Amino acid sequence: MAMHKIRYIMIGGFLGAGKTTTLARLAQYYTSQGLNVGIVTNDQASDLVDTNMLRALGFDVGEVAGACFCCSFDDLMNTVRSLGREQRPDIILAEPVGSCTDLVATVIQPIRQLFDAEFCIAPYAVILKPSHGKRILQEKQHAGFSPKAAYIFTKQLEEADLILINRVDELTESEAGELENLVRAHVDDRPVLRISARTGTGFEELIKLLAQTGDYGRRLLDIDYDTYAEGEAELGWLNSSLRVSSGNEFELDAFLLQIVEQLKQNLQTTGAEPAHLKAIGLWEGFFGVANLVSSDSPVELSLPSNCRVTSADVIINARVACDPKHLEAIVTTVVENVLASVGAAGESRGTRSFRPGRPEPTHRITEIPG
Repeated sequence: MAMHKIRYIMIGGFLGAGKTTTLARLAQYYTSQGLNVGIVTNDQASDLVDTNMLRALGFDVGEVAGACFCCSFDDLMNTVRSLGREQRPDIILAEPVGSCTDLVATVIQPIRQLFDAEFCIAPYAVILKPSHGKRILQEKQHAGFSPKAAYIFTKQLEEADLILINRVDELTESEAGELENLVRAHVDDRPVLRISARTGTGFEELIKLLAQTGDYGRRLLDIDYDTYAEGEAELGWLNSSLRVSSGNEFELDAFLLQIVEQLKQNLQTTGAEPAHLKAIGLWEGFFGVANLVSSDSPVELSLPSNCRVTSADVIINARVACDPKHLEAIVTTVVENVLASVGAAGESRGTRSFRPGRPEPTHRITEIPG
């Protein structure tokens, strides 16, 4: 008897586009339908807010850390298999690093050509981030990122089977329409769907589109790897983990918001554009998440813990267009200030700050047979 194929659903998009929230909502839906779902997150380093958040929500999550899916393809496949040890997944939801592109040639086609008997490929959906998307697609001089980083953003759209305009709950009809027109001016030959990962708007249609079967993941990019590598390397990356403890109770959500708010303010004074800032606080099964997706967006409590605590594990992820050492110095100062403001002490569990290295894909398919 042939084993059933695992449905491989990868959701791409730039840093801060809303991939994790989208994956969580899809996972909740598929689980409610009685399907077994595995999730694979991806980052250039360990201590990922997304992995901790999805696990805290109760999902089976594997993490590919240390390089993007394309550069650690074997790790991706091993992680997928490890998720299936107890019960073979019906669906794998995969979230690539938000500064990656060329994923059709380096991830989807290699899965299709090397593991065709095991996997069924869903349409490759890429989420458009409104805040930076509008500025980049309008080719504004001050989009917040260099033309090389913007190049990655536009290449992500070009290889998509389906483009999702997220955060429509925060956009007026005319703003959403303007974004859709900008997308269609750039890539006019595929579905564009307006969604809100937070409220669920558009998800019925998204689930229908992701259920389609066909020859998806075929848009091979003509891409300049020098520009791509330089664009990625312009981003400073920081993952930091600490244990916070205090003699007095403090509000975990306010603590997280304060960290992200102060980071926003400090980065603004130096003109460093955040691609994404996230902070998660975990305490005895409860957790809260605060984030920021651009310099001109408000800081948000995306998931409240509603907890007063005396201790918590806190993880900060920052992706900013600046030197990583500068970023680490700002994060260190902000964390010290916020700890002092609530009378708490912090014990570092480790911090890594760096620029992503040049992408060196394990496989890169340049022609699709047939």
